[in-house]
Amino acid sequence: MSAPTVPPHKHHSPGFLALVNDAKTRVREIDIEQFKRMKEAGEKFLLVDVREESEFAAGHAVGAMHLGKGIIERDIETLVPDKSACLVLYCGGGFRSALAGDNLRKMGYTNVISLDGGWRAYLGAALPIER
Repeated sequence: MSAPTVPPHKHHSPGFLALVNDAKTRVREIDIEQFKRMKEAGEKFLLVDVREESEFAAGHAVGAMHLGKGIIERDIETLVPDKSACLVLYCGGGFRSALAGDNLRKMGYTNVISLDGGWRAYLGAALPIER
């Protein structure tokens, strides 16, 4: 299996970026190096891929649970009832994960982290993937 190529950065509308930037004021973000240190230190967290089903099926981080941005708010309390659980969310670049993280925070989750750079950063760091 060949290594996937890092997808290009998307251009987003000003309204979407304003929404994301607002969410990012309330959601903790980490970069890929901080994520790698969390993994290496053996910190306990659930890795949650919030991308679309087709994106997840094409490749995702090893061990990631899929809860797309369209359903995460509906399903999270059943799948992760512990609102203090550490949740590291990722998407393609860190925008959808920030929006999803902000909603989870509003739902009472207290330890939500968005991976800045998302899937692109994960691939760029050559971390293990599965399909």
